[in-house]
Amino acid sequence: MGFLFDGLDAETYDRSYSDGDLVRRILGYFQPQARKMGIAATMIAIAALLDAGIPIFIARSIDILSADTTVSRIALTSLGLAALGATSWVFNLVRQTLASQAVGDVVLKMREDACDSVLRRDMSFYDQFSSGKIVSRVTSDSAAFSQVMNLSMELISRLLLVFALIGYLATVSLKLTGILVGLAPFIIGAALAFRAIARHTITASRRMNAEVSGHIQETVSGIGVAKTFRQEPAIYAEFLTVNRQSQRVNQRTRYVFSSIFPIMNILSAIGTTALVYVGGLDVRSGAISAGTWFLFIQGLQSIWFPLTSIASFWSQFQIGLAAGERVFGLIDAEPRVVQSDDLKLPTLRGEIQFAQVNFEYKDDEPVLTDFSLHIRAGETLALVGHTGSGKSSIAKLVARFYEFQGGQISIDGVDIRQLDLGDYRARLGMVTQSPFLFDGSVRENIRYGRPDAGDTEVLAAARHVGGDEWIAGLPNGLDSQVGERGASLSMGQRQLVSLARVLLQDPAIIILDEATASVDPLTETLIQEGLDTVLAGRTAIVIAHRLSTVRHANRIIVLRKGAIIEEGSHRSLLEANGHYAELYNTYFRHQSLEYIEQARKTA
Repeated sequence: MGFLFDGLDAETYDRSYSDGDLVRRILGYFQPQARKMGIAATMIAIAALLDAGIPIFIARSIDILSADTTVSRIALTSLGLAALGATSWVFNLVRQTLASQAVGDVVLKMREDACDSVLRRDMSFYDQFSSGKIVSRVTSDSAAFSQVMNLSMELISRLLLVFALIGYLATVSLKLTGILVGLAPFIIGAALAFRAIARHTITASRRMNAEVSGHIQETVSGIGVAKTFRQEPAIYAEFLTVNRQSQRVNQRTRYVFSSIFPIMNILSAIGTTALVYVGGLDVRSGAISAGTWFLFIQGLQSIWFPLTSIASFWSQFQIGLAAGERVFGLIDAEPRVVQSDDLKLPTLRGEIQFAQVNFEYKDDEPVLTDFSLHIRAGETLALVGHTGSGKSSIAKLVARFYEFQGGQISIDGVDIRQLDLGDYRARLGMVTQSPFLFDGSVRENIRYGRPDAGDTEVLAAARHVGGDEWIAGLPNGLDSQVGERGASLSMGQRQLVSLARVLLQDPAIIILDEATASVDPLTETLIQEGLDTVLAGRTAIVIAHRLSTVRHANRIIVLRKGAIIEEGSHRSLLEANGHYAELYNTYFRHQSLEYIEQARKTA
């Protein structure tokens, strides 16, 4: 049935941990909870002794009541049994409360570490791995770990009950105790033999659940595109395939887990039969009393259930270890972008130097080779070239989203790998072709880069990038809700919000990645006016398909397959009649005022 697990291989960042390593790692998380766990352990021991005392009390009461059936004796026996049960309940309540608090705190810390790890991953990590699967590790796997930890505390309580009861029974009848204990190795052996297949099937099941989550998340995120191209039936068909595979994988997992219990029940039936027969003979011969015989029958149930639960627990424990392994794999994933220092520049002028940089997204697929470029502080540099020429890659390397494989990138003469990334990116602004807005108001999205900014500053930034007209066009001004991913706003409005957000941040370096490529001419005019304000006195890298953005640059770099083939001003490059002139005639010429006027005359 190996075909059931097709496509469910571990992610490349996953690691293989031994059970011992996982347990030690988990205990490390429990170390700050030592006091709570210590009290809980004490409560477990006391409650186990009380629970063991209940069948002993009942057995002794049977022998006493067989000789004394007065109402007072019966009432006293009933009160004693109630007192034992109530006291045990109180200790168990305290134990469960403290243990739940401790486990909750541990899961809280694990989720914080997992989320921190996710936030520290570089962009290449998100290019390679599905966001739905990552979310599944932070949420579902940590929840599974929590359930198993609570189960572990319950099993410990039951095992203590077993040891206490067996210790007492051994003082009463070694022969009957031997029958009880004799089958224990078979039960435990069956549980341990079950271990390998349980771990394998559970890991596959959790990967399959992550696969389903990732598919659903991608479907919901791209529902607009799917409806535009009328691909709902195809998406549904894909979901059916994934969902059916999930059903088969989870069904097999259930079969595996359910198969262990019939085996345990057979062993339990054998032990019960032997105990009833041998114990009955001993009662008949007078070796033990009827109460003692009952104690062993009752003790069998008290002992057998925890021992049988070892099989169930072990499979559940494998769920916890598999879940913990997936969470730890995410936490321990090695970042590709690695800083050698955490230097904070007192001021950032914005001088950028590429020196013989080599970069590739995938092995043996170079994007930049021995690439060198000097961008002066305060300069507006435009990057043009066909798709795949390396324009966006240069911008992403400046933002330190990806690790380059050779050469050096310097910011104000300091190797970018030595900078404190938080401090550096706080002075770096980026506007992309499809800006991302968070669900909330326009005001909150503009303030995102500077949470401490006042309303007056937010309004000033919004006015600088588009005047009062675009703000008046919003239903509730800056308090208008943008919707999920900015769906309530037009593309032009989203870009203006994004520009205002960058302006409020007041960065020293700005990257515009085709910021006006998807807007109408009127909005482009507004954005261009805003750009003049945003770019003033700052270093800017502009990737554009619009003539209005390119022609105002101090310098234009023309790229082809990761190499600079031309550079200069708009006019000088046109006069050179090279690749830029070709790009101009293909992409930009029809946007020029001269072309528009000529078209009117010939119309």
